[in-house]
Amino acid sequence: MTSADIIFTGGAVLTADRKRPTAEAVAVAGDRILAIGTTAEVLAHQGPKSRMIDLRRGCLMPGFVEAHGHPVLDGIVRSGAMIDIRPVTAPTAADVLDRIKRELVSDDDRVAHFFGWDPLLQEGLGTPEKAWMDEMAPDRPFIITHNSGHAVYFNTAAARVAGVSSATEDPTGGSFGRDGDGELTGVAYESAGWRLRALTAHRPDELIPVLATEFAALSAAGVTTISDIGFDPAHRPAFDQAARNGVLTARVRMYEKAGPALRSEVPLDNGDDLVKQIGIKIWCDGSPWVGNIATSFPYLNTPQTTAMGLGCDHRGHPNYTPEQLREISEAYFAAGWQLACHVHGDEGVDMVLDVWEELLGRQPRPDHRLRLEHCGTMTAEQYARAARIGATCSLFVDHLHYWGDVLVDGLFGPERGARWAAAGSAVRAGLRISLHNDPPVTPEEPLRNIAVATTRQSSSGRVLAPEERLTVDQAIRAQTIDPAWQLFCDDQVGSLEPGKYADLVVLSADPHRVPPREIAGLEVRATFLGGRQVHGEVL
Repeated sequence: MTSADIIFTGGAVLTADRKRPTAEAVAVAGDRILAIGTTAEVLAHQGPKSRMIDLRRGCLMPGFVEAHGHPVLDGIVRSGAMIDIRPVTAPTAADVLDRIKRELVSDDDRVAHFFGWDPLLQEGLGTPEKAWMDEMAPDRPFIITHNSGHAVYFNTAAARVAGVSSATEDPTGGSFGRDGDGELTGVAYESAGWRLRALTAHRPDELIPVLATEFAALSAAGVTTISDIGFDPAHRPAFDQAARNGVLTARVRMYEKAGPALRSEVPLDNGDDLVKQIGIKIWCDGSPWVGNIATSFPYLNTPQTTAMGLGCDHRGHPNYTPEQLREISEAYFAAGWQLACHVHGDEGVDMVLDVWEELLGRQPRPDHRLRLEHCGTMTAEQYARAARIGATCSLFVDHLHYWGDVLVDGLFGPERGARWAAAGSAVRAGLRISLHNDPPVTPEEPLRNIAVATTRQSSSGRVLAPEERLTVDQAIRAQTIDPAWQLFCDDQVGSLEPGKYADLVVLSADPHRVPPREIAGLEVRATFLGGRQVHGEVL
């Protein structure tokens, strides 16, 4: 009988495997799970060199899977190359303005790029105006990226360095703000903003310490697999080098940004179980916090929508025409790629489903796992339609924690705002869903996702559409095996089964044994990637 390198006993074991949902002990040999079962069954694999780990009444689970992340961008924000003004680190308008002023009075002539502006949570802020940005930094390039990432504000100096002028054409899927005379107003939406954000781009060798910082944070949150969704292929050499150097402490699945060439230079067969590109990311609409999600109903007329700069009865619109979305989807799907489409508004969801249903009728592919991302105002009927065509959804439930009250009172009212990210409807429709944090928009916090999905509580304690709650088991699946399925790696990770990678997280308690809201506060005692401990105390 094969001897184990590690044996875990003395606590709860949650497998996320429906055939055997719980166990008493787990054995690991090399980078794989060797055995799962009763303590007696697993101890049969104990050898003279087996490392025995007592869980101390804690809980062993599959490592968490982040199906919709941006590890490069999050790492750049963490590293300070973009100055962090997110609400989670700068909660008030005074905090934000103080950080901006302190940076701009320095003698540094590099691009001053701030990430995280959010008038909805940082009350007192409005929309950054170009005249103010020019006054604050007459000669230094000055950029502010909205906390959603869907709007970039810039001064005249930044436009000059980026080569952006009133003559610059809007790219497909994006636009520059212009006044009545066609002059730039200092804001770029969606893909137009990429040109400004590129001013703080890193060389591959400069990204290695950024990735080291980011992946340490992911391990601390118990994450062992993450997607980079909206991936820049120029970053691939950095990931490959980081993998060789042992810097990557989580597996990475990449979704390249859809580009104007409508093709990827990366072959479908690329990478390995640690780093691999698997899909293409497209954006049907934008962010609720910017005002450009495609809904069949208007925003409310409130102080919050005024602070966002929205007019009376404002409605957003899609980034693409149906013809553009059809062209992009067809080109990449025909080349064999999985598609992941960002969409919040119900009108946008209908557009995506119309295009994809037509696409699948002409180019049928079993088990395509086409993905809808975020799905803020998606309805029960639309979830059922997605299930019929075999699509899947990744939901941003953490919005409810941070913006739940704003969604109801400031943006969409109790009927639509409270039902945001309707996970219960999605599961009842038969969909396999994932929960995500979209870092750096919100911090990587899978345990809070599970807590929010099971309580539907905002940070104030307000309960939003309790009929859309998940059970603890459903929420755990949406943070482990089901996102692994979405990432086409459920045969390798996402559940504790013999033969799968020993990607594990040790929690201070079984999430079933604490009140649901307290799940967010459980401690991540240790994280293992392929049997190697990458975070936590020595157990």
